Amino acid sequence: MEFVIYLVLGACAGVLAGLFGVGGGIIIVPVLVLSFTLQGFDASVLTHLAVGTSLATIVFTSVNAILEHHRRGAVQWPIFVWMTVGILLGAGVGAKTASLIQGPHLQKIIGVFALLVAVQMALDLKPKASRGVPGKLGLTAAGGVVGWASAIFGIGGGSLTVPFLTWRSLPMQQAVATSSACGFPIAVASALSFIVLGWDEAHLPPNSLGFVYLPALLGIALTSMFFARFGARLAHKLSPRLLKRLFAALLFCVGLSFLL
Repeated sequence: MEFVIYLVLGACAGVLAGLFGVGGGIIIVPVLVLSFTLQGFDASVLTHLAVGTSLATIVFTSVNAILEHHRRGAVQWPIFVWMTVGILLGAGVGAKTASLIQGPHLQKIIGVFALLVAVQMALDLKPKASRGVPGKLGLTAAGGVVGWASAIFGIGGGSLTVPFLTWRSLPMQQAVATSSACGFPIAVASALSFIVLGWDEAHLPPNSLGFVYLPALLGIALTSMFFARFGARLAHKLSPRLLKRLFAALLFCVGLSFLL
């Protein structure tokens, strides 16, 4: 039954990754926390395990989304390259930061973040395009902040990267596509960091690789790669306004549950 949950979760995460460029982690982490709690995993490690596993799944989720967006010519590769320089540095620091935070406190931090994203999506709050794309140093600095925060929250960074790029006058479809591409280095660097940081943790369940739970990774990866391409196609065909509001309602409930 747990593996079926991981398969369904992967399908949902894949669609979200392709449609919104959010990597799916914002929904993967809460569901994994609930699943790991019901499975009786040690409370001192289950939140970190959920975050690390989420980041590892985004490696697979992002691949097909990137291919589909690239096929449509929407990924801005020069922006991706310089943001990745900062992402690789920030992700390692973010993973270390998360490892120093106790599990219950980390859950509350993720809960607050989920509420903020829910409000942003429900009200469709977007920064007005007021400036051009920054230079190499600016993109690297932005990538560092996105990588650091993404590693803490277990996300692909889309909820941070998309608003930043639209503020910098990039069209929405290009912002989503470039954000999806940035999710790959975020996931790789952060997942590797969580594996290393959790390598000697004594309370991990069997079949764990550091702070990555392999059965959940396998189940989510199997379906997310297919559904990410489906979500990317929807992003180029549909107006996601209603979907965003439904997703925001779900996130609001998730955030409240983590806080309460």
